[in-house]
Amino acid sequence: MTSIPIVGGEIDASELGRTLMHEHIFLRSPELQEAWPGFAGWDDDAAVAVAREKLTAVKASGIDTIVDMTAPGLGRNIGLIRRAVEGTGLQVIVVTGYYTFTTLPWPMQFNGPGKLFNGDDESDDYLVDLFVRDVQEGIEGSGIRAGAIKCCTDEPGVTADIGRLIRAVGRAHLKTAAPIMTHSHAGSRRGLDQQRILREEGVDLSRVLIGHSNETADVDYCIELIEAGSYLGFDRCGLAAFVPLETQLETLVALCRRGYSERIVLSHDVSCATDWWSERDVRAALPDWHYGYIQQNLIPELLERGVAEDQVDAMMRANPRAFLGGGARPG
Repeated sequence: MTSIPIVGGEIDASELGRTLMHEHIFLRSPELQEAWPGFAGWDDDAAVAVAREKLTAVKASGIDTIVDMTAPGLGRNIGLIRRAVEGTGLQVIVVTGYYTFTTLPWPMQFNGPGKLFNGDDESDDYLVDLFVRDVQEGIEGSGIRAGAIKCCTDEPGVTADIGRLIRAVGRAHLKTAAPIMTHSHAGSRRGLDQQRILREEGVDLSRVLIGHSNETADVDYCIELIEAGSYLGFDRCGLAAFVPLETQLETLVALCRRGYSERIVLSHDVSCATDWWSERDVRAALPDWHYGYIQQNLIPELLERGVAEDQVDAMMRANPRAFLGGGARPG
């Protein structure tokens, strides 16, 4: 059996059920909240109440598990997450790593306490140690362990610090066996950069999930990522800010028709509460971007266009189980 850490304990991979692989409970700006308490109307207790209500509804809709991809750099606070999850019945996996597109924050640019980054291969061991600690010991002293490690490569590409982070994530994976899940920019084919660097670090690419791969019409790019061994996250479902939903749907249907549904997972990349933007404004501009889009809209559309029920089941159940469980797909 493969044990997977969740908020509140551990489960076997077989208990994951229907899984959304890239969501957020909270997106916060801790430095702003510390400098100006209540920035953008944020209130911890109110945010927890809103999140608990939404997560309860997600569970009631038939979803069993979500992966909360809120790594440091996005305002991760394990205490708030634990409060929000309690009593919802939803299984929540949390992650480590670091979220940035270009450079690390100034303190993290040092090569450990009292040292400056010098560019040698051993210089980022302290980053590896931070990620390993979250996976093996738990986050913020909570005992809640990270179930995956996150890195990001967006349109700016592999800057010096992004390269350092990807390599540190790869090395942390090799020490812990925790799977790697990424933020990528599909339009500029950044997932290929991630695969190249992680391969150089000795990572088995079947343990890597390239995120946001739905934001493209380039089916060949998606196939190249899969053929190299990785899973794809079609994990901004309902978000039409960058690529029309029809285009995203056509890309997914094309991949399923070519037999690649066993390497794809689904999610939304939405949050329950945030101080980044007004939920009212986002819902007005992006009415399909919500926790119900996959089950209410996407899956019926897939079935209407000839995607088989067992392919949908693979994307929602079997693939998350195989990827997070780290083993072969069940027979």
